[in-house]
Amino acid sequence: MLRSLGQRPVTGSDEDPRVAELSSAVSRLRRELAAHPAEFPDRGIAEDELAALAAMAVTGMPEVPRLRRSLLLIAGSIGSVSALAKGLADVRTAVELFGEPPRR
Repeated sequence: MLRSLGQRPVTGSDEDPRVAELSSAVSRLRRELAAHPAEFPDRGIAEDELAALAAMAVTGMPEVPRLRRSLLLIAGSIGSVSALAKGLADVRTAVELFGEPPRR
């Protein structure tokens, strides 16, 4: 997994490694959520926001404030489901690769 902002794309690839990490983490959490048998009230919110993160990753230039907003909504939606904690932490780590949003 990528852990450094200083890493560069693989030679011959124009893909930002941060975007690749985000896409991978979101895909894993989406699969885990789909396989999770329990229903909970905010599951739809988590699914919608994961879809939004996946769409942002496809564009290749996600907006940091929007990434963070989606992460907060996902965390609020599934944060108490311990079976999804690792996947949520991976998405958080991937979002943090993009740095802090600009101060207003």
